[in-house]
Amino acid sequence: MEVKDLIQQLNLTDECNWIEAKRASAIDRSIMETVNSFSNEPGLGGGYLVLGVEQEEASLFPSYVLTDLLDTDKLQLDLSSQCASMFNIPIRPEIKVEIIDGKKVISVFVPELPDTQKPVYFKNEGLPRGAYRRIGSSDQRCTDDDLFVFFNNDDSLDGSIVQKSSWDDISEEAVELYRSLRAKVNTFAEELQYDDVDLLHSLGCIIKEKDAIYLTYAGLLLFGKRSSHRRLMPMVRVDYIRVPGNVWIEDPENRFTTIDMRGSLLEMVQRIFSQITDDLPKGFLLPEGELQAENIGLPSRVLREAIVNSLIHRTYRENQPIQIIRYSNRIEIKNPGFSLKPEEFLGEPGSKNRNPFIAAVFHETNLAETKGSGIRSMRTLMSQAKLMPPTFESDHGRNQFTARLLLHHFLGVEDIRWLTLFDSYALNEDQKKALIFVKELGAIDNNAYRQLNTVDTLKASQDLRDLKRKEILDQKGKGKATYYIPGEKYVNIDVHQLSTRSAQVDGVSAPANDLSAPVIVLSTPAVAVSTLADTRISTELKLKIAGLGQRINDNEKLKSIIMEICTGQYFKSTEIARILLKREDYLKRKFLKPMIENGELEYQYPEMPNHPNQAYTKK
Repeated sequence: MEVKDLIQQLNLTDECNWIEAKRASAIDRSIMETVNSFSNEPGLGGGYLVLGVEQEEASLFPSYVLTDLLDTDKLQLDLSSQCASMFNIPIRPEIKVEIIDGKKVISVFVPELPDTQKPVYFKNEGLPRGAYRRIGSSDQRCTDDDLFVFFNNDDSLDGSIVQKSSWDDISEEAVELYRSLRAKVNTFAEELQYDDVDLLHSLGCIIKEKDAIYLTYAGLLLFGKRSSHRRLMPMVRVDYIRVPGNVWIEDPENRFTTIDMRGSLLEMVQRIFSQITDDLPKGFLLPEGELQAENIGLPSRVLREAIVNSLIHRTYRENQPIQIIRYSNRIEIKNPGFSLKPEEFLGEPGSKNRNPFIAAVFHETNLAETKGSGIRSMRTLMSQAKLMPPTFESDHGRNQFTARLLLHHFLGVEDIRWLTLFDSYALNEDQKKALIFVKELGAIDNNAYRQLNTVDTLKASQDLRDLKRKEILDQKGKGKATYYIPGEKYVNIDVHQLSTRSAQVDGVSAPANDLSAPVIVLSTPAVAVSTLADTRISTELKLKIAGLGQRINDNEKLKSIIMEICTGQYFKSTEIARILLKREDYLKRKFLKPMIENGELEYQYPEMPNHPNQAYTKK
């Protein structure tokens, strides 16, 4: 591609998995990491480095502009020599210099290496730390799980021996459950004729050595006793956490309840499923003329598939539990281990398994989809149930995968009424769906938009930028960290709604006020998108705050509001600043610190005033 085409692409979609822009005054480590990741990433086909451009942050829509490279000969020489000497095998990029509007810029195409030569890595670091992959628009250091991708399951953890294990660790009930499930699928399956030892050996769950029998990780996880799980893999469990409200630990006095579950994965599926469904709201619809009611809650198959996916695809190299967090408006399932399949291909046919022996048992018993179509089925079933589509987030850096199931009926009566407030903005259907998502979770990024609406990166970027241009959403972060939160028009519509409802009920009307939204990322639990969304604040107080206006000159009045906010509960300084549209440092210096000294407020952590989670309450 020509440089002008690459810059045009950058301005449309920002940096992506196949384009990286650098100011490049010198060939530094970050450039070489990108070269490494473009060479390694399976199926990418390579990527482009554009040297001599930078993002112009001052414009409404940050765009990429040329910086004019001074010594292009030296940059080319440095790049080619480092590519030839720094890695375990030489890399030969295609380098060319172009002049655009009188400014020099270098484009570098780095081809993907053949599978037989991957992974390429920095010689002085070795594997896995010296190798990088291209994940989204970032270069991510490889882990042991990445080596599994490159070496095509030659190093399958679930097929290796668990030290200090024996046949005594096998649960007879789990073996019998497997036989029962397998017989329902194929009564005449050959392995059902084996005794228990030969059965588990055929499944790759035990290894015979002389007179001893050892369990593999697959054997322990699928057929192990609970006591054996606790002894041999103490952190491999499932934590089911109930959080009141829509945010993570909103009320420090009423944090959450949790249930820890461990044992045979075959037995755990139904146990986890039953635990969650007992908590879910039940809804039924009786169509006119029908005798049989339809269940209009979360489809059971969707929930079961999400549970099974987390058990099959998690990495068991990490000593971390799976977390299933039940909020009032959604379920989030977080398992250790990023997706081996790129996010943009989630839902496409074909599956990559980091635990092939475990996956095989789940497939043979029909507990899991067989062709990598589970996510596509989940999306279809949620759509048929008129629920918001599920979203998925693979975080390579944190080595975590998150599945979100929104318990929100898409475009219900209230949603349609709310969306009519945006009629003057001529939004398309995809943008309306995105606003419902923001209403529930507080933010949206390009990846979530693509999954909600089944569109490509370019269409998602165009729609989100249009919402920003119309001031309905506000852009935060940049590059790969870009996301969108409620903007001025969005928030003012919510304030107008609240004022109108209050006027209808109490005869009181409050003026609209620009209430800001918090800075959050989708990889953490969503927080309140404005004062209006914070259920800890009464409607009366919200209206009082909405009526204050942008400038508050009466310090005593503001202090009184702070006291009301902090009465009977803890609030962080960032939360108070967000609610009052004030800078955090100003509030801490002018109000919070003096109010602590005067005994009007007290710390949540008095023994550590600088605690990172410090919060304030009325004394």
